[in-house]
Amino acid sequence: MADLHPGERSDGEPKDLGERSDGEPKDLGERSDGEPKAVLFDFSGTLFRLEEDESWFAGYTDADGAPIEGESQAELMRRMTAPMGLPVPMDPDMEADWHQRDLDPVKHRRVYHHVLASSGIADPDQRTRLYGRIANPDCWTVYPDTADALRLLHGKGIRIGVLSNIAYDIRPAFVREGIDGLVDAYLLSFEVGAMKPSEDIFAAGVAALGAPAEQTLMVGDSEEADGGCRALGMPFVLVDPVPTAQRPDGLLTALRHAGITAGL
Repeated sequence: MADLHPGERSDGEPKDLGERSDGEPKDLGERSDGEPKAVLFDFSGTLFRLEEDESWFAGYTDADGAPIEGESQAELMRRMTAPMGLPVPMDPDMEADWHQRDLDPVKHRRVYHHVLASSGIADPDQRTRLYGRIANPDCWTVYPDTADALRLLHGKGIRIGVLSNIAYDIRPAFVREGIDGLVDAYLLSFEVGAMKPSEDIFAAGVAALGAPAEQTLMVGDSEEADGGCRALGMPFVLVDPVPTAQRPDGLLTALRHAGITAGL
């Protein structure tokens, strides 16, 4: 199987603030002067990350009977969290459900069981157990500076939203970390009825936070999905979805490059 994130950076810096050869961030383009009045964050690969736990795979084997371990585990988790594209081959009906997966929990379960089966998890019970881990917000690991980033914004009176393509409720992850009270609005695709990169979900986020689009910053890990905010004139910062241990201050760095500097 392929590596988890080909070309990953390991220094925790945002990916497309992008960097010029001199190490300075590229111009964000749409950013207006001064601090944004609101910030929308993606969930997976931005605030939290689904990281494989070897205990989840105890006794798991592929179709040839070989243990699922090491790089195979990492590649499997990459396929289960890739924001865009097809992680495995699909027939037309399955592909149609794939593109709607984050609007419908039933389709979500169906397509990810297919991904697991196509990735070598032949035992249906093993697929069910592993999918249960993936769809459990308590199994997601928080990035080291998520709480600090949210508290910084909250303290400055900047409204905060979480905008995610997801088919289940992720609020319990924020409750677990004691940071749910810092979030003003959750825009979850299965509740909103729209998915990134559609303008509709970004428009819903802007409306929920009550700030003009050009003063609402989007922070996410997918140029294709999260970068769709640009269609509304929103500024965007791309962070790298590397393992949490490799990105200790990526969110705070992203906010600094977006003009939020006090206290950093």
